[in-house]
Amino acid sequence: MTDGQGMLELMSIRQSERRYIDKPVEKEKIERIAEAGRLSPSACNGQPWRFIVVDEPALRLDVAAATESKVLNMNSFVRQAPVLIVIVREKSNFSSRAGDKLKSRDYSLIDIGIATASMAYQATAEGLGTCIIGWFDEKKIKEILGIPKSKKVELVLSVGYTENTLRKKTRKPSSEIVSHNRY
Repeated sequence: MTDGQGMLELMSIRQSERRYIDKPVEKEKIERIAEAGRLSPSACNGQPWRFIVVDEPALRLDVAAATESKVLNMNSFVRQAPVLIVIVREKSNFSSRAGDKLKSRDYSLIDIGIATASMAYQATAEGLGTCIIGWFDEKKIKEILGIPKSKKVELVLSVGYTENTLRKKTRKPSSEIVSHNRY
């Protein structure tokens, strides 16, 4: 089990990767990454997600193309990633949906964010790089993967080996974002 310091070290080395090398990712690593998402906490244990692992080369390239914007020159790197995980929002359980209404908040989106982060950190622990992608053509991805129209594609996680060097993280100092007992 990882201790507290080890977890912080893992979090400090996780970065968004935009260059992948041509090396397949072992199935057991992908299974553990998906398992990290599955085990993630969710409001009222609603588990409002489905993770579609896309590693079939032609299909993966089609999904990658649906994340690109030629006009804005965005996400062309996704084609290099040997694995994409498409995160689809599923209907949550009754308790969670009731909480959504009572509190005017969609907890499923928070839950999906937590699950995606869990998968990204697991990938880091596996020696892999990731990038969480929110820019994509949802309609195309639904068509490519046979996702029902009633479902919502929320994120795509690119996964693969990288030779990128660790970049210095720029974060606000703790004194600007952490307070105790009062704002």
